[in-house]
Amino acid sequence: MKNIFYLLIFLPMVIWSQSNFEKAENLFKTEKLDQAQAAFEAILKANPSDIKTIEYLGDIAGQKKSWDQAIEYYKKLKESKPNEANYYYKYGGVLGMKAKEANKFKALGMIDEVKTSFLKAVTLNPKHIEARWALIELYIQLPGIVGGSESKAIKYSNELAQLSAVDGFLSRGHIEEYFKRYESAEKQYLKAFEITKSKVAYQKLYNLYVYKMKNLEKAKQLKSL
Repeated sequence: MKNIFYLLIFLPMVIWSQSNFEKAENLFKTEKLDQAQAAFEAILKANPSDIKTIEYLGDIAGQKKSWDQAIEYYKKLKESKPNEANYYYKYGGVLGMKAKEANKFKALGMIDEVKTSFLKAVTLNPKHIEARWALIELYIQLPGIVGGSESKAIKYSNELAQLSAVDGFLSRGHIEEYFKRYESAEKQYLKAFEITKSKVAYQKLYNLYVYKMKNLEKAKQLKSL
């Protein structure tokens, strides 16, 4: 009898919670971020430890470029689930975005934590593709004096190639393009395009031809492939 009583009391609450979560999730998926945020915040008040709600709120804050808020949400996630690679990746990502907008002195103090977060994600999940992309971007953009390293970027590009041939070619092409070795970048992007005919590889090639190599003829030929 007691079990039936609890079922009658708590089952409607569970259904209500699921219904509100689904509504909030749909608002997020349709990019109604302000409404989604309000809906998820209401859910979080009722259940302050709900991991998925916290993650959505972090994602919303990140999309709205509210870096401090996103950092707090993702910090809670990685502290609650210290073995979840993706939370370290997301935390490092928003921390890195905040560093980009901060003054140079403040940014320098944040770089180590950004790097450590991405490395932790890779350690926890050796197949984490996005974290390797983030490390590549970090190492090519940082000046050498504060830890930038093309060789380390290439190392993670090579690791990506072991996980995904396309990501390997695209990431190596990105490195070559960044350092203005456009012909080498072209070769890498072409290899990626040959494998998948993907829009990403196509756009990389097209932008390279039009904006970097100033070769409109190759851009036109690309459209016929």
